[in-house]
This record gives sequence, structure tokens and C-alpha cells, in this order.
Amino acid sequence: MLEGFPVHWIDAMTHILVVEDEPSLRQLLVTNLGYEGYSVEAVDDGEPALAAHRARRADLVILDLMLPRLDGFQVLADLRGRNDLVPVLMLTARGEEADRVKGLSIGADDYLVKPFSVLELVARIRAILRRTQAPQPPAVLRSGPFRFDLPGLEVRRGGRLLDTTPREFRILEILIAHPGRTHSRNELLQLAWEVDGRPTPRTVDVHVANLRKKLGEDDLGRPFITTVGGEGYRWTAAVEADAGD
Repeated sequence: MLEGFPVHWIDAMTHILVVEDEPSLRQLLVTNLGYEGYSVEAVDDGEPALAAHRARRADLVILDLMLPRLDGFQVLADLRGRNDLVPVLMLTARGEEADRVKGLSIGADDYLVKPFSVLELVARIRAILRRTQAPQPPAVLRSGPFRFDLPGLEVRRGGRLLDTTPREFRILEILIAHPGRTHSRNELLQLAWEVDGRPTPRTVDVHVANLRKKLGEDDLGRPFITTVGGEGYRWTAAVEADAGD
């Protein structure tokens, strides 16, 4: 059940670029991150790292600082110098506090000290992605007998397309984004009407009344949009992402 937009999830095919010159560690990272469901590409130096990122943009870079030719500091400086905000997790040697401070100061998102456990690495990756990946709401939602196509501005009941206006659909979109929550008339005005075109709260009532006629009632004869005292309106049915989308 959705608790309200945005819905948070991390795509199982998040692409990670590993930049590590030690063959055994590089292979360990590739294998274990692959087991976690990530798409992984690995290189052994800075120049091929930048080339790989240009060819296929990474969602996160695991970057060893001590590379043979173009080191991690230079790679990071190049990325940030081009305003590339790809998340970067640095790998540093034990005791090199100055390196960690320098890396963070020029734009790294986090660091991990060698040797480290794979479990800790995965936990750090997930934490960085939660902070940096923009969550997106699902494009298609289901609620009771309804299917809402948000990009298409369409709502269907049992496969039948309902004739809703763009304004009515916008009100529906606001209500189903927070099922069970009461939205005041003024709040609906602010969210569903342009600043220069907001009518009176009575107009909200008219639109909701029209929506109720088009949506019909549930099996017990109740409307899906409930009036809450003198406060406003709320959507009563549970809402979930359409698994077929």
C-alpha cells in the first residue's frame, strides 16, 4: 500500500563503475555486487574509468584513490570540474586520514577504509543511493476497481475509460497520492489550480461532485471520495502500484 508519493525504491539494475587496480579485489567487488543485483563494470585506472563513464553513465562510482597513472583524486576532480554529480564512494588505505579529508573536500560522497567487509560496502552503497537517487512515483496505480494512468491522465473502472477532465484528474491524482488523508478545499485549490486562476472553495465542491458521479460507488453504495466534516475530502480505498506497469 502506498503511504504517499514519492514512492522510494532502488532499481535492481543500478549501474556501478568499479575503479580498482588490484585484480583480486576488483574481481571480488564485481562478483559480489553482481550477486546483489547491480550492473557492474570494472576498470583498473583513472583514464579508462572516465572513458567508461562517458560511454555509459554510472549511477555510482567505487573509486580507489591510489591508482597507477591517473589517481582517484584526479578522477574525482575531473568529474566535479565538469559538474558531474555522480555519487562516488572512495576506497582508501588504513590510516590515510589526510587522503580521506581531501577526497571528501573535493566532492566524494563517502569513503571506506581497506580492508573492509563486503556487507559494509553494500550497506554504504545502499545508503548513498537512497540519498542521491531521485525517487519516482509509479506511472500506473490501482485502487479498488480503478486503474490510474498518471502520464496519460486516464482513469478506468473495470477496463472502462471514464470521461474525466484534466482538472478532475488532477484532483484525483492529489487524493490518491495520500489515501486516507483529508485534503482541505483550500489545499486542493492550491495544488490543482494555477495561481492566477484559483476559484472559490465552492468550485472544488462542484468538481468533486462531478467526480463522484463519474466514479460511481463501491459494493456497499459508498462514494470513493469521502467528505470529512467541514474540513475537506479524502480517498478511502487502498492504493498500490500496478504490478503490470
